[in-house]
Amino acid sequence: MQALLDFLPVIAFAVTYWVTKDFNTAILVIMAAVGIQVIVTLVLTRTVPKMLLISAALVIVLGGISLLLKNDLVFKWKPTVLNWAFALVFIGSQFIGTKPIIQRIMQAVAKNEIQLNPADWRTLNLMWAVFFMLSGAANIYVAYNFEEAIWVNFKLFGLLGFTLVFMVLQAIWISSRAPGNETPNSGGQANKDSNSDESQQ
Repeated sequence: MQALLDFLPVIAFAVTYWVTKDFNTAILVIMAAVGIQVIVTLVLTRTVPKMLLISAALVIVLGGISLLLKNDLVFKWKPTVLNWAFALVFIGSQFIGTKPIIQRIMQAVAKNEIQLNPADWRTLNLMWAVFFMLSGAANIYVAYNFEEAIWVNFKLFGLLGFTLVFMVLQAIWISSRAPGNETPNSGGQANKDSNSDESQQ
């Protein structure tokens, strides 16, 4: 349910633009949609994630400024500002606190079922930071170098596709690093050591 709610404002924005061909109308729709999203999330879960609040605030603030100044680029900066802010938070968590933020998030969601050693958690955290930096850079590149309609499609399909690909690669990487996924050689060496210990007893 939450995953669907997360995408509804962006879908509403894109559909409005496709139908009306008016960027300002689409901005008004997504501003209203994120407000509804926050309210519905609060009603359903009795809490609102900080990431959702930050994203909603950026949509409303940058959307309002964009409409006031009649400058579409102000609103187009929103994905970049959000992604780069997340990148800074993830990088900062490498040095602040006992665990990088990706470890805290994933272990809370998966109820500690995902187990990695500390070095791997830090590597995964940096992978997310790089992902956010690249997503932000890609968004602003498209915003400045392509026409409006292409940016709208990129916002819905491009960034979503980039995220899905990254998450698949992340899942494969986590699976390869999880405890128990030993190489045949390391497993064979472990067996040899075990047999050697038994022979000495």
